[in-house]
Amino acid sequence: MVKDTNEGEDFPLPRGATGFLGPGDTGPLPATDPRTFRAALYTAARVAGGAVGEVEERAYPRTFHTASVLDRAGETVVLCHAHHPWIAFAAERRDWYDEEFLAPPPWAHAFTDAGLTVLDRERLTTPLSAVDTSSLTRAEWRQVRLYGLTTLGGVLFNAWD
Repeated sequence: MVKDTNEGEDFPLPRGATGFLGPGDTGPLPATDPRTFRAALYTAARVAGGAVGEVEERAYPRTFHTASVLDRAGETVVLCHAHHPWIAFAAERRDWYDEEFLAPPPWAHAFTDAGLTVLDRERLTTPLSAVDTSSLTRAEWRQVRLYGLTTLGGVLFNAWD
């Protein structure tokens, strides 16, 4: 089983974690290379003895790419943050998530092997009060409050504008 590499440590939110640029923010946000994600996705499907399902590149205002791996157990949705190399898993496709995350499947190591960070359900459902949010701007906090987000995963995998 793949462990969240940040387990037991604070999870400071770096610039771009929310995917939101407010008025006065300068420069583009960092970007996760979609080719790295796709390559790891196909490796994961091979390891799972399955196939890659639909792959959907990030579209504004979503902060993540979405894909799926189809295997004997069914379909597992794979989320890849567009601005940081974070991977999460879910049971269904949505435009945003708050607590709807799954534990990483046995084949999740394909993503860590490719240099991406797999975040486990425990980390993603961590309350924001337990996360280092000191880098969030006022504009980002307005979005968090407006959408009623309460977890780390909700801030990372969202679709606000």
